[in-house]
Amino acid sequence: MSSAINKQAQQVTRAFTDLSWHHISQQILSKLLLIIVTILLFFILLWIGKLIIDHLYHESNNVKFIKSSNRIATIHALILNVYRYTCYFFLLYAILSEIGVPVGTLIAGAGIFSITLGLGAQGFVSDMVNGFFILLEQQLDVGDLVQIDSIKGTVTAIGLRTTQLTGSDGTLTFIPNRNITTVQNFSRNNMASNVDIRISPETPLEQLVAVIKGSNAHLVANTPELSAAPVIVGPLTVNGQLIFRVTVTTKNGTQGAVVSKFLAAYLKALRQQHIPLAWEQPIKK
Repeated sequence: MSSAINKQAQQVTRAFTDLSWHHISQQILSKLLLIIVTILLFFILLWIGKLIIDHLYHESNNVKFIKSSNRIATIHALILNVYRYTCYFFLLYAILSEIGVPVGTLIAGAGIFSITLGLGAQGFVSDMVNGFFILLEQQLDVGDLVQIDSIKGTVTAIGLRTTQLTGSDGTLTFIPNRNITTVQNFSRNNMASNVDIRISPETPLEQLVAVIKGSNAHLVANTPELSAAPVIVGPLTVNGQLIFRVTVTTKNGTQGAVVSKFLAAYLKALRQQHIPLAWEQPIKK
């Protein structure tokens, strides 16, 4: 027994001794250098491709008949995304081939692995398909203000897998495309917003309407964001509070600033005319 073990140990020792360690180290070094060169070429190719895509994007912005800059930005981001994924795929394929892994044989013969990979990639495929239809139906574009479920923000990127929204506080949210079922887009049509003034039962409505009409005459001439004349709705009860409402229709994305501008002008004019509001007592003349 001991002689057999000694004989096997001598064979193993002889096998290690007969190995050409110099040749093996040269092979490892050459493979390592080849991988490093491949990675460098990959980054150079990625950089050049990005420059070309960015150049075409900037040139397309100068074409007069292309009206939707948001649509161009969306296509630009998507092309960059596809190009990046393609480059990474070929980089992985090249590295595996250089170290001697038969990638083609593995892909062709790995039936169980393919099934497992297919089951695991269902979410990825669903993201891509849903993202394709989002772009095809033009549900949203880069730069649009949207609400997806309970998340509201500006679309900053649309990728193969995820859509990125930036909230008003700067929060960046990544939403998988397969989870996008209902989209509220606030950037496609003109937006109607309400300017509400809290009033009291003692507020003289005739004077209030006259002041608002006078303010509107000045505001309409100095507010190019308006897409229609303001509509005086009148007194309403909202959540138990008596208000006087004026509806303004503006270009999308400008409604917040216009509402603030109109409300400030109304309050200033009402103060000058000594018209009491909800938080004030009637002013005795």
